[in-house]
Amino acid sequence: MDDSSPSIVDEPGFALREPDMPDDALGLGLADPPKPVAASPYRVLARKYRPQNFAELIGQDAMVQTLGNAIKRGRLAHAFLMTGVRGVGKTSTARLIAKALNCIGPDGQGGPTIDPCGVCEPCRAIAEGRHIDVIEMDAASHTGVDDVREIIEAVRYAAVSARYKIYIIDEVHMLSKNAFNALLKTLEEPPAHVKFLFATTEVNKVPITVLSRCQRFDLKRIPAEMLAAHFVEICGKEGVSAEAEALRLVAQAAEGSVRDGLSILDQAIAHADLAADDNGAEARVEAAQVRTMLGLSDRAAVRRLFGLLLEGDATAVLDEARNQYQLGVEPAATLAGLLREVHLVTLAKIGSPPDAALPEEARAQIDEWAGRLSFPLLHRLWQLLLKGHEEVRQASLPLECCDMALLRVMHGAAMPDPGELARLLQQGGVPSQTAQASAAPPPNNSASVSASAFPADFKTLVEALDRGGHPNVAATLHDVIRLVNYAPPRLEFQLAGPVHQGFGADLNDALFRLTGTRWEIAETPGDAQPSLYEQEQAERAAQDSEILESPLVKAALAAFPEAEVHVDGRTIHSPHEAEIRSLRA
Repeated sequence: MDDSSPSIVDEPGFALREPDMPDDALGLGLADPPKPVAASPYRVLARKYRPQNFAELIGQDAMVQTLGNAIKRGRLAHAFLMTGVRGVGKTSTARLIAKALNCIGPDGQGGPTIDPCGVCEPCRAIAEGRHIDVIEMDAASHTGVDDVREIIEAVRYAAVSARYKIYIIDEVHMLSKNAFNALLKTLEEPPAHVKFLFATTEVNKVPITVLSRCQRFDLKRIPAEMLAAHFVEICGKEGVSAEAEALRLVAQAAEGSVRDGLSILDQAIAHADLAADDNGAEARVEAAQVRTMLGLSDRAAVRRLFGLLLEGDATAVLDEARNQYQLGVEPAATLAGLLREVHLVTLAKIGSPPDAALPEEARAQIDEWAGRLSFPLLHRLWQLLLKGHEEVRQASLPLECCDMALLRVMHGAAMPDPGELARLLQQGGVPSQTAQASAAPPPNNSASVSASAFPADFKTLVEALDRGGHPNVAATLHDVIRLVNYAPPRLEFQLAGPVHQGFGADLNDALFRLTGTRWEIAETPGDAQPSLYEQEQAERAAQDSEILESPLVKAALAAFPEAEVHVDGRTIHSPHEAEIRSLRA
């Protein structure tokens, strides 16, 4: 045996073994049990994908450009204030500014930069929250003047290892009045090595004396389209498959907050099915699951309910609202969805670009409503729905309150507006309750209205509209509309000239008030009759020609060439009068 080897004692009853031999090599079962591998704790998406540089900070390009130019030109403020709604990156921006000011680059020779390297010791220490010269304080739990006094005392000392000593105070509006006053002098004239970074969601609670000493940045809400694109990237990194509609729903529910959106996306991934798809993703986030998880109403169902409201179908309206409730949609969410539809229709009516997130069939439906609903009716629908939404949120019986609110919207929308009431008063008073009931929308659909309730022909319809308080609509129908088909409650026509903006909505509203039902109005090709005005003009021209061709009139005009023929206060001319005058000239 080699002398360098440890001595091995050969004693009776014991087997020889090497010193490094495991205890259970001889089958004695003396080895320590293997230690379980510690599972790494899960980090929620909102923390895992917190921006580590300004390039990852989405939706705040104006602020990044301002900071970048200030750093390049050496025009750094001594105090910055970031304000905005929750989750748009206020605290993250403060940490990025701390990195940018203290970064020394991979070689240790760099200066302040808008693109911190992320690998030097200051960058890594700040990202991990352990840098001794970057102090974060939550003003919600350190509100008193004593907490601020500690800062005032500490700023006199130079930074230990960084270029700047930085104080990040979150929710700064929570500081007491005395704390703000104690901070003012130091905030206005801090030492050159100190920078203050404040973050708040309620900037109106920060004293104006503090605001005037800070360079303020208002962080904007992130657009839903940008959030959805951001979530697509994150799902790719997480190995999760997601429907585009599902991510749009998550982005809309986030209301412009990245953190809220990531939290909802985290929940949606946990809620998703675990079966792997063709791309190898272990989870698939679907729109239907997101709606169920959030208790959101299906946009298509909301549009269907809105259409039933416009048709005046009370039974169908209540049934559809009940179906949404059975699917888990809260009554307040149903009314909120109807409010969004009214808003979209109003925007379409004034010519705003359509929402890119809407499918093509939804845009077509909204454009159709915008063409036939007047502005007064849309505003009335908005006010009625808004009142119903507020009542449902506070009601002890929200479903029943929602039913009553929808019925009020359906019947209230058909009531005359103040302008029409004024016209009715001028014409001899408002209609009786019986007349109002007959003008109200039918209990079911328009098919239940008998044909006898409609004017017999198009000309009679125009005359009825003129008598019923809609002279402008009647005049346009008379002068410009060329009839293709009159089959109440359907009207097909062509235009003989321009019409005023919103004519389609005014016509639909006038017909509804006259007949008590919704009409189908369409501009269609095909053979069209001349407009009523054109028919009158043609009839008048025929009468004038007959008069001018009579022997007596012809003889009179031959004897007196300069004479004029007047009929019913108007002068009639020969169709060849211009030619005759040119020959005389």
